[in-house]
Parts: sequence; C-alpha cells; structure tokens
Amino acid sequence: MKRYRCVVIGGGSAGLASALSLYNEGIHEILILERDQELGGILNQCIHNGFGLHTFKEELSGPAYAERYIDLIHKTTIEIKCNTMVTSVSEDKIIEYVNPVEGYVQIVADAIIEAMGCRERTRGAISIPGYRPSGIWTAGTAQRYLNMEGYLCGKRVFILGSGDIGLIMARRMTLEGAIVCGVAEIMPYSNGLPRNIKQCLEDFNIPLYLSHTITDIKGLNRVEGITISEVDSNFKPIDGSEKSFDVDTVLLSVGLVPENALSEEAHIQLHPKTKGPIVNESYMTSVEGIFACGNVLHVHDLVDFVSHESGKTGLAVAKYLNHQLILENGKKCLSGNGIGYVVPMSMQNKNITDNFELLFRVTKPSQDGIIRIKDGDRIIKEIKKKHLNPSEMEKVILSKEECEKVKQEILVEVIQ
Repeated sequence: MKRYRCVVIGGGSAGLASALSLYNEGIHEILILERDQELGGILNQCIHNGFGLHTFKEELSGPAYAERYIDLIHKTTIEIKCNTMVTSVSEDKIIEYVNPVEGYVQIVADAIIEAMGCRERTRGAISIPGYRPSGIWTAGTAQRYLNMEGYLCGKRVFILGSGDIGLIMARRMTLEGAIVCGVAEIMPYSNGLPRNIKQCLEDFNIPLYLSHTITDIKGLNRVEGITISEVDSNFKPIDGSEKSFDVDTVLLSVGLVPENALSEEAHIQLHPKTKGPIVNESYMTSVEGIFACGNVLHVHDLVDFVSHESGKTGLAVAKYLNHQLILENGKKCLSGNGIGYVVPMSMQNKNITDNFELLFRVTKPSQDGIIRIKDGDRIIKEIKKKHLNPSEMEKVILSKEECEKVKQEILVEVIQ
C-alpha cells in the first residue's frame, strides 16, 4: 500500500491553499485527490468578480482566482489525481478511492487534510408543500449549468432563500434575459452579504420578501406557479398573506452544509451547529492526524478567508509531521450570548507561536454591539462593532500572551 506524507481530499480553494502551504514548509510527498475533472472546485463556476481582494490585492473572477493557485501548484512536485472519488477514510488514515484509470485503490497517509467543501440543502431538507414538477433547482446547480454548460434553466424565476449564491443568480439570470419575479427569505433579515443585496437585487429592482416562504408549488410536468406567504415569529404561514406568481422555475438558496460523509466514516466528532468537524487551534479534528479547513469545517462568506485558514492548516500539518505539535487537550472555546458558533473549538496555548484567531458568527443582526471575550469572569478583550450580521464572519485575534493567561476557557459573547 503506497504511503504519502499527506493526502489532501479536495482540489478547491481550501485544498490548494493548504497543500501549497504544506509544500512550502518542506513536506513534498503530497497527494491531492479531486473528484471533478479539473482543480478549482466551486470557483470554476463563479464567473463574477469579487474574489482575491484580500489574498492577491486585486479583484478577480472565481476561475482567475483558482488559476493563481493552480499555477503555483503546478510549479511544485505535488501529485494530483482528478476525476477521483474518495469512497472511504478510516481512523488509521487509510484512504480508498476510485477513478477511471486506476480503478479501486487503497493508500495510507501520515496526515490527511479534509477540504471537501460544502453542499446545498435541497427541497427535501425544507419540505416545501406542493407538486414535484421539473423546474426546481438549487441555485448552485443552476449556476453551474448556466456558467459552465451555457444552459439557462428558466425564463420566469422565483428564488427561495437569500443566500449569496441565490442573490448572485438573481442578477446572473436577469442579465441572461430571464425575469426574476422575487426572492423570499423566511428570516426577518437577509442571509446574504450586504453588497450582494445591493448589487444583485436593488440595482435590478428585484423585490426581497423578508419573513416569507413558499407555501405551494403548482404544476405537474413543469413548474407553473408558486404561492408565498408571510410567516410569524414561529415561522408558521399567516393566513391571508398569500401572494401568487406565474413562474416556470424555482431556485433554492436555503443554506450550505459541510460535506462530511467521510468525516462521519472516520468517526470524527462533528459540531452540532456548524455540521463540520470539531477542531483545535491547529485545525486538527478529534482523530489525530486528520485536519479540516475551508467550507468542510464551517461555511465561509469569502474565499479569501478560506485560503487564509487553509494556509494556516498547512503550517500546522507541517508541525505535526515534524513532531512539533503538542497533542494535549487545550482550553475550550465556547459561544455565549448572541454567538452561533466559534472556530476553533479549543486552544492549546503551547501551540500558539504568534497569535490565535477566533472566527464566529452572530445569531441575529444588531447595531452598536460589543464583542466580549472572557476567561471565566475575567474580560480578555472588548471590541465595539457598529454593525453585526449573521451573513458576515467575525474575527478576533488574541496574542500569544493573552492566550497564555487563559485559566478556564474562552467565551465569546455579544453585549448590547
């Protein structure tokens, strides 16, 4: 059985950035396994601009952003296998994969980086009433068909959910000549970035119906129309609030879920909120030697943040392979009032060389809030924020000195 120092599962932004970072640390026996025909992942279908402002200090499209990393990867000796589906990962880091050239193969790794990304929630996950005709798509699938295959999936469209992919597709389909009748969002606030609300909806006069959801889909062979209703504080439809639209297509943008079937098979502990692995300050999961980064860990709002996090993961894997990581349990990092989750979930200060980044999301929009970081009853840090929004990732940086002073646990909360 062939052995690699590190196997990276996924050739998208997280896999490429982590592999390159690890390679630059002197670990060269690396294999990237990518299920698609080419590297780049979801970036290949994101032809709009807005990528790379943090990483490359310029505005790029998704394919152009991926190309920067792919070019760097091709300058290394990192082995790449595309069109390769990983079917199994075990706790002892045995990986099984299949592809058309080799068939079924087993390999073993000293370390594994999970970078499988995330998947879209489907209609079955949200139980929309009505018939099951054709014309119901997830926004990402419609994006792939349009941007990579040149196929416009509908002419009169309604979008459920205000996630960023849905908002971007509202603009994209409008530019291709489709009529987007509106976007319904069950929450009283949008789940997309403010810039996408402005650029994709307001600039094209596409209405956004907050606190609304689809309550009926009409049509036997093809979608013929939908009904949306306002919902109350318990997300129950309000009688008499119905609005009907004649449409032939429904796009679902109702959330992303980390792709963690392989994590579950390897008995990696998953976080109940993020649905991704529970990781420590080095992005190591509960299984020693298996690391996770990018959207398979928690869903990010910017690809630049994925690349940054994955670069740090590559550095940590290099330390692990060089026996420089302290494997003792660290202090827990917990979410308090107003915080949905915190990543990483624990911190061993002996592994902090410079500073420690805490990433988290708030549970609801607010104005003029204070992010408070505590160690028991002791306040470590307070940061005033003019705007807080669940769609935007927040970050707090603790210095090595601040980490060394933590005696109990790190708690992140929002104070109004």
